[in-house]
Amino acid sequence: MSATLVSIGLRETSWHSLAHGIVIGKDILELLSSSMYIDPMTIYREYVQNAADAIDDAKRFGLLDDSGRIDIGFDQNERTITIRDNGVGVDEDEFTTRMTAFGASAKRGTTARGFRGVGRLAGLGYCQELVFRSRTARDAHVSELRWDCRKLKQILRSGERKDDLASAVANVVDARNVSAREYPQRFFEVELRGIIRHRNDQLLNGAAVSEYLGQVAPVPFHPLFPFRDQVVAHLREHVRLGDIAINVKGNEEPVYRPHRTGVEYAPARFDPFTAIDLLTIPGMDGGTAAVGWIAHHGYRGALSARSNVRGLRFRSGNIQVGDERLVEDLFPEVRFNGWSVGEIHIIDQRIVPNGRRDHFEQSVHFHNVLTHLVPTARDIARRCRTSSIERKWVRDFELGEEAIRERASILKQGALRRDDRKRVSEEIRSKLAALEQIVSRGLVEIDQATELKARLDKLKRDMARVLKGDHTAKPLEELPGPQRRAYAHVIGLIYECSANQTTAKLLVDKILARIK
Repeated sequence: MSATLVSIGLRETSWHSLAHGIVIGKDILELLSSSMYIDPMTIYREYVQNAADAIDDAKRFGLLDDSGRIDIGFDQNERTITIRDNGVGVDEDEFTTRMTAFGASAKRGTTARGFRGVGRLAGLGYCQELVFRSRTARDAHVSELRWDCRKLKQILRSGERKDDLASAVANVVDARNVSAREYPQRFFEVELRGIIRHRNDQLLNGAAVSEYLGQVAPVPFHPLFPFRDQVVAHLREHVRLGDIAINVKGNEEPVYRPHRTGVEYAPARFDPFTAIDLLTIPGMDGGTAAVGWIAHHGYRGALSARSNVRGLRFRSGNIQVGDERLVEDLFPEVRFNGWSVGEIHIIDQRIVPNGRRDHFEQSVHFHNVLTHLVPTARDIARRCRTSSIERKWVRDFELGEEAIRERASILKQGALRRDDRKRVSEEIRSKLAALEQIVSRGLVEIDQATELKARLDKLKRDMARVLKGDHTAKPLEELPGPQRRAYAHVIGLIYECSANQTTAKLLVDKILARIK
């Protein structure tokens, strides 16, 4: 390299730091707002996450005794959303600086949920004005800061203006103090004005917001969840649960996690929770990397998407990271993730969510957690396959039982020849033996086997009476011998040639009725 430089008359210099000339352009705003948050509903996650941290601070400073509260309101006519918490608030002296800082969060290195200092920008791409207001117990006024999102979009689209980041922010942000008379003593509030329509206007749909926050936010388990106390006791040793009361306008009760008494795996098909597994995953160098739980049920099929509980889900700071498909590749078959219900809470602070919070930053510590979860995923897959096999045997039993009773009804009809009666009787005995095999060979779980055995015992008693009886249809009894045998022969052919015995019996019933 040096020889080449000398040969063309250039002199190699040593490395030196850059004292000036670094430019951060306005386009960083677009990257940190609309490009970071593709799903509109994530704005609720970001603002609730910040509110949860503020509530934790209020508890730590002795300002709050209860679980904390977040109120979410809507004005459909004005297309406005307000999100207010009763956390610690932001001091008037530092309010403007903190609300206009980028990536300068004081939370990094702490146990706070948010630490990158950009989450407050989540709403910029989804409204016309974004307003922050706050007050602490020491402030006489309420501090307000307003982003003009329409003007911001114009600046970002403009090819003529070459504003740097600071100039762009100065052009679209205003601040003021207002009277505290109508506000609580301590709070922080986000107001999004002029909400832009997205995805059926879900941002202004209280039911959709509650459903979303029930999955991602640090809210309590519902009292109907049968393993609530066990799960909470297990998690509380390691996780700041928060259990914040989130009240969404129009809802009669606060937001709860979506887990109830069981799961829906098909329309109107319900499967109750039956057992819980509590997990503790060790770190690579001691300590605990993660804790979690798996709720077991009958594994009768893939869970309905509207149940909002399907999939092995991950949480950090008790806020969901990604969605239900985050670690589906852990399973021997991806589809079995959709049969599972469970959560993994990350404890190791070296495992951090990525900027979008749709996955974790890849590291050996994260992969350690995944490695420890492989046996759990295999166990769930085994349960799914076992359940499928058991359901197959139960279905075989039900079909066999139905076929036996169908043939019994044909015998009791009394229209068959002696040879045909013997053939049908043998079919009944053969099918009873097949059902006996299903019940006695341990092909289904104990509870199911007990139920099937009771049904089989009753079926045997019923068939004993049928097989012992001498059934001859009254209309045929009154016919002369040759004519009776001719009818019996034809009726036997009908049953023998018909693919559907029920339909054949209906036809024979009509023939017998005509003979009368």
